[in-house]
Amino acid sequence: CVWHQHAGQWAKGKSEPAGIGWDSMHHTGVALCQEGYVVLCPDALCFEDRQDSTGRLTNGNFERFEFLRYVVDGKSMAWKNILDMRRAVDYLISRPEVSPEAMGCYGHSMGSTFTWLVGPWEPRLKCLVGNCCLPTYAGIHREHMLHCFPNFIPGLYQYGDTYDVAALIAPRALHFNFGELDKGSPIDEVRRGLPIIARAYESIHAEQNFSYFIQEQTGHVLSPEMWQRTRDWFARHLRN
Repeated sequence: CVWHQHAGQWAKGKSEPAGIGWDSMHHTGVALCQEGYVVLCPDALCFEDRQDSTGRLTNGNFERFEFLRYVVDGKSMAWKNILDMRRAVDYLISRPEVSPEAMGCYGHSMGSTFTWLVGPWEPRLKCLVGNCCLPTYAGIHREHMLHCFPNFIPGLYQYGDTYDVAALIAPRALHFNFGELDKGSPIDEVRRGLPIIARAYESIHAEQNFSYFIQEQTGHVLSPEMWQRTRDWFARHLRN
């Protein structure tokens, strides 16, 4: 599964990773297909074919509406996103050409948030890669950042930060890429959180299943080096 980015472009969802226009840097779904993987690129709620069917609300207004609708129902947009991603895994596993024991996911930006969000709840995903997004609540509050709604789960911060959620993916294979200059994930917070995830893996003797890469003088992108590490991680954990 490849989860698409946000980028403040609600008309752009699955089509970008599927290679149908937009930024060729993020044509990752079709690139993985060319390497022999079976890939599903779904739309997230509020994007592309899942925008307001009534036409009353557009772009960020519909996303805000949906977020608040789930909040007053005692849930969150993250709850819905996780549910949708698990249904995507259901569909992939139903396909005869898919090996249930070799399931993975990748996401850039909001797609990276989706990766560490769904990981603890979807044990069928054996290998996960997040690119350029692990914003901590501490960092969001300090920098007064407006981040996308899936990052915000009511009541969660009293129990831990986002890296504590990501740590729950252990012992399954998890890799993160970061740009040192990415303002969406302040690098000092990233460096504070990564050892906590690493210790979770070490505590169950699975340290070989967690890795990360911080690229110097790089921002919020999928660089060639980041993509190579992504490909290598999938090859190591899904092909062997």
